[in-house]
Amino acid sequence: MSMINKSIPEFKAEAFHNGEFKTITSDDVKGKWSIFLFYPADFTFVCPTELEDMADHYEELKALGVEVYSVSTDTHFSHKAWHDSSPAIGKINFPMIGDPTGRITRGFDVMIEEEALALRGTFLANPDGIVKVAEIHDLGIGRSAKDMVRKVKAAQYVAENDGEVCPAAWEQGEETLTPSLDLVGKI
Repeated sequence: MSMINKSIPEFKAEAFHNGEFKTITSDDVKGKWSIFLFYPADFTFVCPTELEDMADHYEELKALGVEVYSVSTDTHFSHKAWHDSSPAIGKINFPMIGDPTGRITRGFDVMIEEEALALRGTFLANPDGIVKVAEIHDLGIGRSAKDMVRKVKAAQYVAENDGEVCPAAWEQGEETLTPSLDLVGKI
């Protein structure tokens, strides 16, 4: 079932963030745009490349008013150990949420039940906690933070410009479309 235009699930979880353990709830993330970046497990192979890529784009995302939350079924203790031991993960300044019960992972419908691991799911929620972008990859396919930044900009543009839509591969500053009868069959 698609998460598009649905509320993020309610949750309360422990996270590792900026050298500390913190409790984060679904209510805490509302009020700004949020990316939930699910990944299978700490101390793996593709995961650190994706998280490092997101860390490299984190300042740009923060400038757009976006907070990033990485989530796996590991504990917040495991996140700290990984952060302290991996150069790639050591770059992360966004909250790393532990979901050992799988409640958040199941709430976003990305749990691999047989393995108790998350698929590579990326969700963008607006400030009301409504999901506007949902992307799910199989375990062997890494994601691009650069493309997620583009999707954030498109989602924010559409939210701020009622009636306009962003065409394929749209980049900020490019022409958008205003759907109308006049455009039918002309694109």
